[in-house]
Amino acid sequence: MTASFVNNLFEESDQDFAAQATAVFEYQYSHNKVYRSFCDALGWKRKEAIQPENLPFLPISFFKSHRVVCSGTEPVLYFESSGTGNTIQSKHFVLDPDVYEQSFLEGFRLQYGPPSQWCFLGLLPSYLERTHSSLVYMVNHLMQQSNHPANGFYLYDTDALYNQLQNLEAAGQKTMLFGVTYALLDFAEKYRLQSKHTIVMETGGMKGRRKEMIREEVHEQLKHAFGAIPIHSEYGMTELLSQAYSKGDGVFQCPPWMKVLVRDEDAPLSVKQTGRGAINIIDLANVYSCSFIATDDVGEVFEDGSFKVLGRLDNSDIRGCSLLAL
Repeated sequence: MTASFVNNLFEESDQDFAAQATAVFEYQYSHNKVYRSFCDALGWKRKEAIQPENLPFLPISFFKSHRVVCSGTEPVLYFESSGTGNTIQSKHFVLDPDVYEQSFLEGFRLQYGPPSQWCFLGLLPSYLERTHSSLVYMVNHLMQQSNHPANGFYLYDTDALYNQLQNLEAAGQKTMLFGVTYALLDFAEKYRLQSKHTIVMETGGMKGRRKEMIREEVHEQLKHAFGAIPIHSEYGMTELLSQAYSKGDGVFQCPPWMKVLVRDEDAPLSVKQTGRGAINIIDLANVYSCSFIATDDVGEVFEDGSFKVLGRLDNSDIRGCSLLAL
C-alpha cells in the first residue's frame, strides 16, 4: 500500500508544508494504530484548519517500546539505534526503503551538490560493528551514487585513512569524511592535515569511549587536526529518515520536507515555531511510521527555520546523534 502523496514529498517547488503535513497526519492517524491510540489518549480533536504545531507529537521513546509502523504492508527492513550502556534500543521499521533513499540523496544534493562530485570516506567503527545502522546505509548509498574508486569505510586502520586523505588532497578531489565523534577525536590526536578539498562531517556520538564534550570544544580540537577548516555536522537519528546539516557554525538547516519546532518542557503540548525549548520534529519522509516526534533534545529554532541543538533533557538517554552544547 502506497500513500498517493509520497511522490510529491521531495519536490523542490515551494509547496504548502502545512497541507503536506496535514495529509501525512491524516494518513498516519488512519493507518498507524500506535499513533492513533496516542492521539486518542490525548483527547485530540480535529480543527477546521490544522497547523503543524498543533498536531500531536509522539514521544520518541515509543520507538523503543512499540512497533511504530503503518498497516498494510510488512516492513522491508528496520534500523536500530546504537544505544549506550544498558539502554533499550529504538527500532524504526521501514516499509519502503526508496523513500529513505530519496530523502537522504535529495537532502544531500540540496546542501552539497550531486554525490557524483564527491569521494566519500567513513570513519564509523561503532556503527560498522553492528547491523541495522541507518547511518551506514546512507553513507553506503552515497558511495554507490559517487562511484569514486577511493570510496571506503575504515574501522581502526587510521594510517590507511590518513594516507588516503593525503592522496585525495593532492589530487584536488572533493572529499567528505563521515565520522563518529570519538573516532574523529582519536584520529585528530595522531595526525595533522592541511585540508583544502575535504569536508569533515561529524555525526555525533561518544559511545561511552570518551567523556561528553560540548560541540564547540570538539570542533576546535578537530580544526587543529584538519587545517582550521569548519567542521560540518549531521543531525539525524534512527527514528528519522531525513537529516539536517550544519556547515560549521552549529546552526542546522532542514530540507523542505522536515521542520523543527520547540515545546515548553513544563507544558509539552505548548508548541511554537521559534524560540528555545525541547525539540519537536516533523519529518514527512517518515510517512510509513510516524512523522511527528517529540525528541529528548533541547534547542533553539530561529525565524528562518534553522536551529541549534543546546543539549539533552534531564534523565534522557545520551544519543549518538547529538553532542552537548552551550
